[in-house]
Amino acid sequence: MPRPTFPSFAALLLPALMLAGCGGSTAAEKPLSAAALHAVGKAPGVPREKLARAVDDLFTAKGIGETRAVLVLHDGKIDAERYGEGYGRRTKFLGWSMSKTVTGVMIGALVAEGRLKLDDPPPIPAWQRPGDPRGEITLRQLLQMRSGLRHKENAQPIYDSGEVRMLYRDGRDDMAAWAEAQPLAHEPGEVFTYSTPTGVILADIAARVLAPGATPDARQRAVDDFFASRISAPLGAFSFTPEYDAAGTLIGGSMIWATARDWAKFGEMLRHKGSVNGAQLVPRAWVEFMTSPSPAARDYGALVWLNRPSGGKRDELFADQGPRDAFALVGHLGQYVIVIPSRDLTIVRLGKTDGTDRPALIGALAKVAALYPSSR
Repeated sequence: MPRPTFPSFAALLLPALMLAGCGGSTAAEKPLSAAALHAVGKAPGVPREKLARAVDDLFTAKGIGETRAVLVLHDGKIDAERYGEGYGRRTKFLGWSMSKTVTGVMIGALVAEGRLKLDDPPPIPAWQRPGDPRGEITLRQLLQMRSGLRHKENAQPIYDSGEVRMLYRDGRDDMAAWAEAQPLAHEPGEVFTYSTPTGVILADIAARVLAPGATPDARQRAVDDFFASRISAPLGAFSFTPEYDAAGTLIGGSMIWATARDWAKFGEMLRHKGSVNGAQLVPRAWVEFMTSPSPAARDYGALVWLNRPSGGKRDELFADQGPRDAFALVGHLGQYVIVIPSRDLTIVRLGKTDGTDRPALIGALAKVAALYPSSR
């Protein structure tokens, strides 16, 4: 009777070795929760489970902060929408520095009407006194964050940082006056200096054009009416809520609120180069200007961050992964509206993420974007 044969240890190990060599894994992926699957439409533009997992990571991954809302729009259709506990479709979220981009569109509407010119000095009386070097600053330079003004963003100690002083300390009652009173640190046009006070200066310029010499209440009403007629109403984004200081100036660098869906509508308008339902909210050329690199910073346009290398100074997006045409509204604590025209894609993420966790958040957002192939 022949001896029975048994497989050798090597033979038993061979399938596992082959699997590992092919990049496979024996560990099963964690099951998706009902909330994760429910957040994704039945027929998204990419595999449904992959999108559900990528969105779920934004809510559950460690070291990423707290995500409160995510929307993914592909070709104008909501592929995914999810909210954290206590938040929902009617919740208004503070845009923080995403507000700057909204202010930029409002300025674009005034330029389109011929009430402002990009390469002229803006109507700020304090800068127009004879011999004041700030009289050389142009509207274009303000929009591209290269005015040269001494605005120290995120300075230490934090209570002495420019945006903190303007918003909460000696500048709080008349923020534009405080921002405009700062001296030059550089020649206008030469150096990129990201600045929340610049957003307030731009909002003040709008108020001076719309209601010259008016009282604080009249300034606020004029800007509110213009904002509603030129931005929120055409977008159908009626949740947009701007805040004003005691001088009646829109706090255009950081204090505009809206629901996640309305932030997405704003992003979609930019993806369509200013067009909303076939009508131009601002000219195509204005959006192209906003999304073209500043001469002083290749990763920044005009109040918009671009998905391009910064030369190692900062990483607001995922330039190493592309695509090159991606751009974003970016706000304090990880507020994002990311627009990728070549993928017909707009991604909104709202929440609270500290600076140390920002790279992990950016990586998770990049994974969502990577699911969508180029449409061009």
